[in-house]
Amino acid sequence: MKLTAFAALLGGVLLAAPVAGQVNLTAETASPGGATYLSASHMAEIAGTTGIANVQLADGQTLTNSLQNVAEGKTDIASTPHILPFLMNRGVGPFGELGAEKGAELASNIRAVYPYTLGIFFLFAYDAKGLTGWDDLEGKKIFNGPPRGGALTNARAMIQIITGMKDGEGYEGIQANWGQATAIITGGEPDAVVLPELFPSSRVSTMGASGKVTAWSMPKEIYESDAMKKYIKAPGSAPFTAPVAELQAIMGNQWTFVSEDDTFRAFATIGGDVVHKDMDEELVYNLVTAYIATLDDLKAKAPFGNTVNYDNPSLGMCGANPVTYHKGAARAWEEAGFEIPDCAKDKS
Repeated sequence: MKLTAFAALLGGVLLAAPVAGQVNLTAETASPGGATYLSASHMAEIAGTTGIANVQLADGQTLTNSLQNVAEGKTDIASTPHILPFLMNRGVGPFGELGAEKGAELASNIRAVYPYTLGIFFLFAYDAKGLTGWDDLEGKKIFNGPPRGGALTNARAMIQIITGMKDGEGYEGIQANWGQATAIITGGEPDAVVLPELFPSSRVSTMGASGKVTAWSMPKEIYESDAMKKYIKAPGSAPFTAPVAELQAIMGNQWTFVSEDDTFRAFATIGGDVVHKDMDEELVYNLVTAYIATLDDLKAKAPFGNTVNYDNPSLGMCGANPVTYHKGAARAWEEAGFEIPDCAKDKS
């Protein structure tokens, strides 16, 4: 495998790395339990144990704010769905107050370091709620993400494309920070949930442990519609299909997956960790080199580790995504034997 030949390179990096504590970095990520937190916490651990940097990691953050903090130079590293730099670059959505000019200026400061799939957006609810599916959401309370951020933007868009309803106009959206999500959902306040999840994530595992849950596929007609195809092509999104039987086997008897045929349809949200363009190139190179060399360890830390594209640096890059790789990160990936598309390289 590519990483075997990379071990010697890592050794050289570690010998050249600064003594622990010489470099102090701040990082922001989502709550524990998903690919986003796992990636950032692994990076912080590896940076510390190899003596590259001391990373102070704050979890449970609203990633819209985290991205802006990096762009403004207030935070060194942040996790982000790719949709957020896209929206920031245009000064729209959660960045509407910035305006187009300021948004584009801030977005130009963002550089990628490594990727992952954040989760799969779908509708699910406790069976005790008696929900019958997408056509039964009118008047319901739906937990759809944190108060600001890419998850909320995607969840609202998915519901609107499928049902025609907007948050506050047809259904009542419930929002809370990621750290509160599991408690709110298992507490029974929402009638349904639309969030990005993994198979399995800690949140869906907790739900299954406390009651039977049903998940609904996106209707095939909607999945194949022009509106949904266009949305799924946007930065931060990708199509997702899986055999119903496969998901059922993974999640067990507490979960039921409903589709009009044998295929479960949804869309994935993708992103990665980012830094400011002015972060020292050698520091970024050392961080990413150590991260890549320990990918097998990272994947082994969670049951979803092999399914979230930790080792696919092309994931979600180019096209309408305005973010390119930091020069130090691109060098680390390429020296490890991975391909970085030319359109994903920093030309500045």
